[in-house]
Amino acid sequence: MTSPIAVVVLAAGAGTRMKSVLPKVLHPLAGWPMLRHVLDNVRRLRPTRTIGVISPGAALVAEAFAPHPTVVQRRPLGTGDAAKAALGALEGHRGPVLIVFGDAPLVTPASMRRLVAACRRRGAAVGVLGFVAQDPSPYGRLVVHGGVLEKIVESKDANATEKTIDFCNSGVMCLDGRLVGRLLREIGNRNAKREFYLTDAVAIARAAGHKAIAVAGEEGEFQGINSRAELAVAERALQQRLRAAALASGVTLTDPETVWLAADTKLAADVTIGPNVHFGPGVSVARGAEIKAFCDITGARIGRRAVVGPFARIRPGSDVGADAHIGNFVELKATHMGRGAKANHLTYLGDSDIGARSNIGAGTITVNYDGYGKHRTIIDADVFIGSNSALVAPVRIGRGANVTAGSVITEDVPGGAVAFGRARQVTKQGRAAPLRAKLRARAAVKKAGATRAKKK
Repeated sequence: MTSPIAVVVLAAGAGTRMKSVLPKVLHPLAGWPMLRHVLDNVRRLRPTRTIGVISPGAALVAEAFAPHPTVVQRRPLGTGDAAKAALGALEGHRGPVLIVFGDAPLVTPASMRRLVAACRRRGAAVGVLGFVAQDPSPYGRLVVHGGVLEKIVESKDANATEKTIDFCNSGVMCLDGRLVGRLLREIGNRNAKREFYLTDAVAIARAAGHKAIAVAGEEGEFQGINSRAELAVAERALQQRLRAAALASGVTLTDPETVWLAADTKLAADVTIGPNVHFGPGVSVARGAEIKAFCDITGARIGRRAVVGPFARIRPGSDVGADAHIGNFVELKATHMGRGAKANHLTYLGDSDIGARSNIGAGTITVNYDGYGKHRTIIDADVFIGSNSALVAPVRIGRGANVTAGSVITEDVPGGAVAFGRARQVTKQGRAAPLRAKLRARAAVKKAGATRAKKK
């Protein structure tokens, strides 16, 4: 059996370039904090330990690591010092130790897995993920001869020959768990910044007669995120991955570049997504459903063959049943739409249960909030709600009932009943022309007064 993996996630950076009170690793990417992406990626390696390294007082970051333990890097003295902070939590671990960064959410499980496998196969004390950079100037260079990683040279320290190397350091490193304590403790700070650099582990291992190797990955995986601009670049890259995966699984995206997915969006085969659709976290869409243009959906389930949109908003806690229709400018919040139910125009349904085949007319609202609490509206199967109705919760409309247009319903309606709650219409014959004359005269007086005031 292969020895188990431990993962150390370095997340103690200050992130000052983000210019935010929110810790850098908690900034959202495809609906998740970027740290959650990192943890989800390393989870797929099935490590026996995942340890977070955080800065002092970073309670929100520690909470984001839960249930994984965290250790504190007391002072910001470099990546080597941060890795040393995890040594106590690694006590007794003998397998590979993978060190990754909390602000590198695009590194794939496949690349990390290849690095660990190569270290095991080749008996390496140190392994580094590298990439061929289009512009290597900002990066440390990986100096490799005969398949062996000889050293990592920081860009500012590279000589003329080393600066021609385009194979660069990603920062992701694998250390032999039997040697990790010795390698990290020997890292010194004899440099201009007086910091402890994790990259020095390569030279330390080589000096002790151990092997170091480099494994290549794709440059796009290793985009660092240190600013809002870099966060936006990473968002676009991740969206491209998510869209490609959706298309490959049998989803139709009519204009892929305008569809924005969350990391956990679940789209079944034969789903069709129109242009300019945004998915927040927690959405699943069943086979054959269609989401039309300009919809926003978060925390909801869309059933088989349901049609949503265009211009619909589905908020958390909503469940759109099979064959249901949600039309333009309809908003659902914590609402269950039964099989074949319809709300085709200009409607708000909040905290509601809509029965199968019921039809909700244009302009209907469920009045679910009284200023202090939320209340539910229950509409049973085969109900017809006329346009421009207000259903004041808590209220129940029984099976097969009919609520006439323009009604305000404040009491339960029994099944099969017709209900209306509106003022009686009053018609005064021949009164339209005098009313218009009166209104014109009033407007003229008002206009004259405004003219006089302006002249003064």
